[in-house]
Amino acid sequence: MIKVLLRNSLVVGFIAACSPASHNVSDHHAVNEISSNNFRRDTTLLPLSDTTLKPLSLMDLPQTDDGQIVLSEGYYEADFKSYCLQPGTPSPTDRDAYLQGPLTSYRKDIVETVLRNSLKRPDLDQRNIQLLLWSVVSGSDFRKLSWETQSTAEQLLSHKQIFELKGGVMGIVKTVSAAMPEYGTASACTKLKELFELGTNSYELFERVAVLEQSSEAKSPNMIRDQWYKQEGGYYLRYFPSGYQHVKIQVYVPQGTLAGRNADDYLLFDPVTMMAIPAHSNSQRLGIGAPVINIVRTIIHMQKGQGTSPSPKTPPNPKTPPVKNPKQVAS
Repeated sequence: MIKVLLRNSLVVGFIAACSPASHNVSDHHAVNEISSNNFRRDTTLLPLSDTTLKPLSLMDLPQTDDGQIVLSEGYYEADFKSYCLQPGTPSPTDRDAYLQGPLTSYRKDIVETVLRNSLKRPDLDQRNIQLLLWSVVSGSDFRKLSWETQSTAEQLLSHKQIFELKGGVMGIVKTVSAAMPEYGTASACTKLKELFELGTNSYELFERVAVLEQSSEAKSPNMIRDQWYKQEGGYYLRYFPSGYQHVKIQVYVPQGTLAGRNADDYLLFDPVTMMAIPAHSNSQRLGIGAPVINIVRTIIHMQKGQGTSPSPKTPPNPKTPPVKNPKQVAS
């Protein structure tokens, strides 16, 4: 009885310590601030006032074995599961503009493996995947995770990666503090580690620590949510998060993008190796996982090393015919 009371008192005390008011995120812009000059913007494509354009499903296009999407000319969108990769920041709202950035996090290789393999395991509980990712980015002890989270890890990670998470590489867990700034994210990671140590079973408590219940702090208010960003290869991209657990991705490949290219290559979009990042605020950075709707994928098998070039070709027999002109889909 004494042990139970002590354990409960620790958890209650921890909840109080983790209330949003106790976090200081006023300096967190330094972590999330992105220079818009590093991205080529274009507002002339698909005008925001034209609401008659109807995107096709991005998931109707063929994919590679690794889940990279083989693009065709046209306008597409799809909803994906997304994951918080920066604990201690607010959840995205309609006031936050998002763009694409490289996947960066503590233990990036393990995070990418989790996201990549989740594409093939849409049956796994998204909450358990999120808990696994929080444990990874916070440097928590794998052996302290719940049975459900450890089981999820065993289905997404290699034996070597799990060995590392168990502390197989000397000092790897202890070095996380050196990789984090001494405010915001570092504070949240410390609290997450303490929760895992306590064996807490409440997802909501982990969420309360990692996802701040407060509005994001915006800079550069001229950044717009509907902004298109041009990518290498000539296609355009934009993100619309709905909280931290879901994000809509829209892709536009202008007519003529695939013309005059090497017929042996494809134009590939890989959502996993990139992440959705706030363009002007301190809101969440999001890793991209599996599509929200479970689909039967059309797989294109590619030789090892192929597809690294941005030079594309039209994929053979996509389920939905390519759109040569976005106006063709106007109602």
